[in-house]
Amino acid sequence: MEPSELERFEAIVLPHLDAAYTLARYLTRNDHDAQDVVQDAYLRALKYFGGFRGEGGAAESSAARAWVLAIVRNTAHTWRRRHRADALATEFDEELHSEAVAGDHPAAALDRDTTRESVRQALDRLSPEFREVIVLRELEGLSYKEISDVTGAPVGTVMSRLARARGRLREALAVGEEGR
Repeated sequence: MEPSELERFEAIVLPHLDAAYTLARYLTRNDHDAQDVVQDAYLRALKYFGGFRGEGGAAESSAARAWVLAIVRNTAHTWRRRHRADALATEFDEELHSEAVAGDHPAAALDRDTTRESVRQALDRLSPEFREVIVLRELEGLSYKEISDVTGAPVGTVMSRLARARGRLREALAVGEEGR
């Protein structure tokens, strides 16, 4: 790859690394696996960057984001098919399992952690196609068109899938509240 193309890749693709990780984290449900997925996805993006056709400016950044997230999504789905048996493993989460919580009132920290964990568990109970549209829309702030570009689904399908995902997330959260 020529230095000018590498610079272009770094300028328009690397800024979306956090969004790529967030999507991978919710699709794989594991920090280390998400890091592996993002690494593989970025290697694929670099390899096929010559085929990326951005328009320049802000539109190019948006197109690059959708392009990279589509690669991350596909890489995560491939990874999940290969590692189904490992998908049920629970990772140690320092934030959840640590006794050292500095600077927070214990009751407030407990409420915040409980809410965060409830949302995380509710998201985990969603099927992958619902979980990914929620993450892309609500956490990453992508437009319906951008989600359509990432998932390869028509915009109308994205909209209906997002509506169903929100409904199922509400149901999962309500069930979680009843269980307390």
